[in-house]
Amino acid sequence: MHDPERESTAATAQVTPSLDLIFDLLSNRHRRYTLYYLHDQPDGVATFEEVLDGVVTLQERLAESESTSSADAETTTETDRKQRQRQIQTELQHTHLPKLEDAGILEHDHRSETVRYWSQPSLEEWLEHAQHKEQQ
Repeated sequence: MHDPERESTAATAQVTPSLDLIFDLLSNRHRRYTLYYLHDQPDGVATFEEVLDGVVTLQERLAESESTSSADAETTTETDRKQRQRQIQTELQHTHLPKLEDAGILEHDHRSETVRYWSQPSLEEWLEHAQHKEQQ
């Protein structure tokens, strides 16, 4: 997950978040998945749709790996997926991206629908640990 070459092109946040804030931000899986996705982008920038797709895909992948029965995965319809995607979209737009933006971790430009991640070493230390544990 950590790419030293990317650090030269990624923007870095000006303020170091407190440990309490870091854990609060990482306490929600959709915020973690958003950060996983953005951190893995070469320049830390993606469209809102790309972020949404990345979060939905990761959630589905992790849900499948947690599922003990393959029959559960087969019963998921396209309608269910679209409904889940709309719910995640609403949560990202109205809760998670604003919270990450207020913390100085990212910037969401509503006009261009782009999201820019501001590199934050103290957050990334815990983010990498969480990703390793969550995606084993």
